[in-house]
Amino acid sequence: MRPLTPLAALAALAALSTVTACGGADGGGDPKGKKGGEATVTVRIPDPGNAGVLARGKKDGSLDKALAAVGAKVAWTGSAGPFAPAAQAMNADQLDIATGSITSGITSLSQSPGFAFFTATDPDPVGEGILVREGSDITSVQDLVGRKVAVNKGGTGEYLLLKALAKAGIPADKVERVYLRPDQTAAVFNAGQVDAWAVWSTYAVAEIGSGKAHFVADGTAIGSDNYSLNAVRSDFAAQHPQIVKALYAYLHEHSAKEKKNPTAYLNVFTDAGPTAVNGKAKDVQIAFTAKGGTVDPIGPEDIKRFETVARFYADQKVTPNQVDIAAHLLDVEKL
Repeated sequence: MRPLTPLAALAALAALSTVTACGGADGGGDPKGKKGGEATVTVRIPDPGNAGVLARGKKDGSLDKALAAVGAKVAWTGSAGPFAPAAQAMNADQLDIATGSITSGITSLSQSPGFAFFTATDPDPVGEGILVREGSDITSVQDLVGRKVAVNKGGTGEYLLLKALAKAGIPADKVERVYLRPDQTAAVFNAGQVDAWAVWSTYAVAEIGSGKAHFVADGTAIGSDNYSLNAVRSDFAAQHPQIVKALYAYLHEHSAKEKKNPTAYLNVFTDAGPTAVNGKAKDVQIAFTAKGGTVDPIGPEDIKRFETVARFYADQKVTPNQVDIAAHLLDVEKL
């Protein structure tokens, strides 16, 4: 476990603790449940779908048990997806917890945030990168010059492309960025309307698993600092720090189990239909997860890398100024 030194993160936490609690004992704005005569706090989390730690915890009841120990319960709200709308939902007091990348987190923090980050998962070394179709004449990042690359604006895709170009010494304006929502990009990519796709494992697995695409550069080759983070609504963290700490402990423990046994966290509810992963795609996902990171506290070395991304985004004009990321971090071990 990596300790966090008393940086601006602790100042942010102190500020949070002064927020006046609102919405009664529930703290999440949802109807209260009762446990032992005391109000049960409702934690609003996006539905995890058919894979991952939260999906397994939802199915086997282990997450309910962990949260009940600190007087809380889950309300699954909407579905997991891009971080930007989740950040807006937290700002509007419609969501308490969300997961996203540091890249999309930085762009969201540049817009009057009402949330803070409390965990970090190391950048994915093999599951994100620049995807090209099999048979493409693009064999290196240098070959992207003059081409069209699909990216999600301000998020992981745009970061991966800009980072890859910068590392290769290629001016960003030598490659055309095509801004698309990730869930709408596969059809455009497979139709050949873009030459490459800067993407992460959520969408890359299906493409690589189909045998029709591969990474021309992955996270390691790009030198990605694209951490995955868990965010909490600021008022919720101030009112219920022990719940946030319990949720971290659950995610930390079970992400380590997932890394050791990825298969157990796939197709949690069904092994058929559009949410299931089978065939070669399943093998690809298992390999990616086994090489991925675990959910950990945010340490000083992580903050330095976060700040590097924030500075890079400002230099690349993705954000108008460098976002003060350290002011929006919590030391989960000291909650």
